[in-house]
Amino acid sequence: MSRVTGTLEIDRITLDYVTMPLKTPFETSFGVELARHFYLVGVHGGGLSGYAETVAAEDPLYNEETNQTVHHMIVDVMAPRLLAAPISHPDEVSQRLRPFRGNRMAKAALEMAIWDWFGQRAAAPLYKLLGGARTDIPVGVSIGIQPTPMELVAIARDFWARGYRRLKIKIRPGMDIVPLAAVREALPDAPIMADANSAYTLDQIPVLKELDQLNLMMVEQPLAEDDIIDHAVLQRAIQTPVCLDESIRTRDDARKAIELGACRVINIKLGRVGGFSEARAIHDVAAQHGVAVWCGGMLESGIGRAANLHLTTLANFVLPGDTSASDRYFAEDLIDPPFRLTDHGTLAVPEGPGIGVAPDPERMTRYSSRHEELRPS
Repeated sequence: MSRVTGTLEIDRITLDYVTMPLKTPFETSFGVELARHFYLVGVHGGGLSGYAETVAAEDPLYNEETNQTVHHMIVDVMAPRLLAAPISHPDEVSQRLRPFRGNRMAKAALEMAIWDWFGQRAAAPLYKLLGGARTDIPVGVSIGIQPTPMELVAIARDFWARGYRRLKIKIRPGMDIVPLAAVREALPDAPIMADANSAYTLDQIPVLKELDQLNLMMVEQPLAEDDIIDHAVLQRAIQTPVCLDESIRTRDDARKAIELGACRVINIKLGRVGGFSEARAIHDVAAQHGVAVWCGGMLESGIGRAANLHLTTLANFVLPGDTSASDRYFAEDLIDPPFRLTDHGTLAVPEGPGIGVAPDPERMTRYSSRHEELRPS
């Protein structure tokens, strides 16, 4: 694994509040999203700029963080700590921010922007600094809850025809077995998984057992977002592999869940776990226990998609993730050119330094409504 040497003197940290309309509404068990709202975080120094985006939502539905809490933690708590002294390596960021409990999405945006900065200074693509190797990443697509099974099947057929390697179907109680069965009948050979976003309880094991008849790759986070124990009970009761998402925030969470038999797959999201350093550690724990991992998406723009692609170059990311092409969600991405799906269902990892992409200045002007700059005191 390559390492960057020297120190990073941060001149300033910038935050831009960005709103990007979605092409179509995206419905999960949490509700319906019409636009993606996030802070684009920039770390600037030595004539170079590194970028990352926050993945919190407007309301605390996926986890306890929101755009408002992320803004507070970055501006009032974390940025001053990072601006106070040079940084020798991106891995140091998580150590410096460790005294602040939780708030991993805020931590992740700062850490990931610094990783991008270091990659640019090293004139190396980020995946090489992380220890990755692959440059062509098989990807899947996430499909929100649809009004009818017929509409869901039409959308699933379209994405499958485009070449996506895996179809993830959002479900909730009452909108689960029938629509999933319809997609399975229409696409008998397609790798299909279900994502419940914590919508079920152990009282609904009989419903979840019906998933065993549909030959699914996995069911993602069926039970509570902070649970491991009940997921172990559920996994013993069903044949479909359980994948944990929200429950896994640290390498210790991953170890405990695996040892308890709570999951057979782990979804690693950079924002949920605090950035690249912890994501890589979770990847390594899962690999040591023979548990496959994949990279989940949070409706990111091209900045976040690039970060996800670099992470998934690590060896144990053996299942297609949610890093679909830019046109899956946006008519126009924040980067130019956007990410495009290849004919064989993959996305190319950017080979430029750092994450290999940057926000287009003109598009930033159109999509951002607030700009802030933080400097050393």
